[in-house]
Amino acid sequence: MTKMDEKLEAIMAEVMRRNTGEEEFIQAVREVLESLGRVVAKRPDYTDDALIERICEPERQIIFRVPWVDDRGHVCINRGFRVQFNSALGPYKGGLRFHPSVNLGIVKFLGFEQTFKNALTGLPIGGGKGGSDFNPRGRSDGEIMRFCQSFMTELSRHLGEYTDVPAGDIGVGGREIGYMFGQYKRLMNRYEAAVLTGKGLVYGGSRARKEATGYGAAYFVEAMLATRGTSFDGKSCVVSGSGNVAIYTMEKIRANGGRTIACSDSNGYVVDERGIDLDLVKELKEVRRERISVYAEEKGAGVRYISGGSIWDVPCDVAMPSATQNELTGKDARRLVENGVLAVGEGANMPSTPEAVRVFQEAGVLFAPGKAANAGGVATSALEMQQNASRDSWTFEQTEQRLASIMRHIHDTCAATAEEFGAPGNYVLGANIAGFVRVAEAMRALGVI
Repeated sequence: MTKMDEKLEAIMAEVMRRNTGEEEFIQAVREVLESLGRVVAKRPDYTDDALIERICEPERQIIFRVPWVDDRGHVCINRGFRVQFNSALGPYKGGLRFHPSVNLGIVKFLGFEQTFKNALTGLPIGGGKGGSDFNPRGRSDGEIMRFCQSFMTELSRHLGEYTDVPAGDIGVGGREIGYMFGQYKRLMNRYEAAVLTGKGLVYGGSRARKEATGYGAAYFVEAMLATRGTSFDGKSCVVSGSGNVAIYTMEKIRANGGRTIACSDSNGYVVDERGIDLDLVKELKEVRRERISVYAEEKGAGVRYISGGSIWDVPCDVAMPSATQNELTGKDARRLVENGVLAVGEGANMPSTPEAVRVFQEAGVLFAPGKAANAGGVATSALEMQQNASRDSWTFEQTEQRLASIMRHIHDTCAATAEEFGAPGNYVLGANIAGFVRVAEAMRALGVI
């Protein structure tokens, strides 16, 4: 554990006191504060006016009841959340997650990370996050529609294109966004296209939005590899998950000459040394909604399925954790290092534990933190808002070009910031400081609010 500046240690102690039991949120705050010692040494005024304390405290936390009726006519109750964390740079922006693990601490951690991630894009968007402990798995389209409509009935009063603009996350894809947008339009009696992003193309969505998070993560890692004079070309890669982020990370890796040899879901993982068949994974996950084990059943000889276990046991050149928080442990990191991993890029939010991050950094492995590497999704969401505001629709190529430019900018900003503060190659420190400074400067300009 990095030794903190004394003033930052006091702030950390207060965050822990006020957020007891919210381990993920405390972990996310600690990671940022551990990076800020070099900043406050140069700029002690950043500790004035409780600026850092205010950055660590959400502007608004909303919790609400979500009643809905299942296909048997039974009334079900879930809990909804929206944490509007920081609006110094623009309207709150961040996804909605539907998963049984969702609670206030998870949503606060995600909103805190989102604030700095959005700042790194250079676009005028603040940070927020939300969701529900609703589990869409195994539910019919009708049940999901009724849940989404009930969820949006309450959430709608807190949204607006100049207030708060949600998108999707785990468990929330195009289907769920469509149901929520329809209910918002019905309630508000107006077509406010920019109030939700990740929409379908036929009603205001952006081309390349579906691909953006995965593509963006691959762009960042490609730029990181270039600092060592190499690229994805010829590299073996392991990508955890098999949802939207993982699928399009694998797609861009393939386009850049790499070969993904393993992917996973919550039940286990498959290893296909010939290279994962993306068309089959897309069909299984986006159309048939099957488990990844079916991949092994249908591909047959040469493919292994491992129930449970750790996908990080598979030797690879590049690892891309793209499933969920704290999925890659210190033990996993040591195994990857032993097996010769060159680079790790986080496609999910905080998927590597603090111990894992230390192992990678001490071993000299290139490491891209999620708040930088997976910012492509929210960046393209902001581009969707831009298209909606101008009543325009860009081509896929135009949007992807902007995405690639934004990701290169984020990479270069993180690298230059790490260099400036005496830690060349430390993308964690670079991302945390660069994001913090942009948010802090905006908050200082706005006064004590």
